[in-house]
Amino acid sequence: MNTTTFIDTARRELATRLSDGVEITLFWGARDDNTSIDLHDTATARTTSFLVAPDRALDAFHHPFAQLGRLEHHVPQTDIDIPWTN
Repeated sequence: MNTTTFIDTARRELATRLSDGVEITLFWGARDDNTSIDLHDTATARTTSFLVAPDRALDAFHHPFAQLGRLEHHVPQTDIDIPWTN
């Protein structure tokens, strides 16, 4: 029996860091050439994701909550109801 494992390489992790229980990860999307940030709260296991302009990606990685506040009405999110976005 042959099995094939599919690995999605369309989204690539560029950088990750942990700050006060929040894992911050910067991604690049190969399919549509976008950059995004994931914020994962390790205490609640909730994650929110949002797109950032490529020229703001590093700034958003270092200051994600400032970027999230500026873009809140444009933010596609997953697992909403994260305490800091309410």
